[in-house]
Amino acid sequence: MFKQLGLIGCGLMGGSFALAMKQAGLVERVIGYSKSPSTTEKAKQLGVIDQAAESALLAVSGADVVLLAVPVAATESTFKAIRHLVSPGTLFMDVGSTKRDVVDAARRALKDRIGAFVPAHPIAGKELSGVQHADAQLYREQQVILTPLPQTRPELVEKARALWGALGARVRVMTPEAHDAAFAAVSHFPHLLAFAYFTGILQQQEAEEFLRLAGPGFRDFTRIAASDPAMWRDVLIANREEILKQSEFFRGALGVLEQTLRDCEGDALEALVRGVSEARSHWRMGSGRPR
Repeated sequence: MFKQLGLIGCGLMGGSFALAMKQAGLVERVIGYSKSPSTTEKAKQLGVIDQAAESALLAVSGADVVLLAVPVAATESTFKAIRHLVSPGTLFMDVGSTKRDVVDAARRALKDRIGAFVPAHPIAGKELSGVQHADAQLYREQQVILTPLPQTRPELVEKARALWGALGARVRVMTPEAHDAAFAAVSHFPHLLAFAYFTGILQQQEAEEFLRLAGPGFRDFTRIAASDPAMWRDVLIANREEILKQSEFFRGALGVLEQTLRDCEGDALEALVRGVSEARSHWRMGSGRPR
């Protein structure tokens, strides 16, 4: 049980975390801060927070757990704003989709207080952002990746693991480098691909007619193209090196398929598609390589 959650960023992710803690009876009070006063006012009206803070520093004051639910590009400035209240006994976490840049920012801003920070990435979300879409069940049965630093206090890592577990999440621990390489492959590059694919449709003269004819397959494939633009700008830039590596793998695979089409090699094309189809059929979320 925590006495007070200091919530910096009262949007979808932060709001859902606060609601989940409240629903699970894990926190007595939530103090929230967002740059927009209207957001904190709405969060208060919806019962997401109990009190609005006038600054990030005031949101942290008196808290024994703090969640930074801000864009990854704002992590360093946020840590600088609250640094004086970062104490060894308080659990500090974030929800950023990239981790190496967040860790580097925390090292620069927190310096010798870095041990209180447990970087976290909940693999959850919606296309719709904003506190009005906050959901206490958002993290249930979803993966949460923790990427502690060598300096992170072990007891805080365990406290973070227990907290996310109590919210119904499945917790894994990785290095920041392994995290960013993995999520470039399974999240960040797919978003880039969805943005590029939809752009390719829009650039064609017949785009409007094509989109009228699109069905469930197109809807499912392009769903993530409707994601938050500012957030994905920051994520794509922050993890660009790993994303560009994934782009090379994709170009290679696409090149093989394109050449098979040019050569009209039906048997070879079917074999390629069958191999992928079978692998995808055997894959389940949370599992590794299909067998």
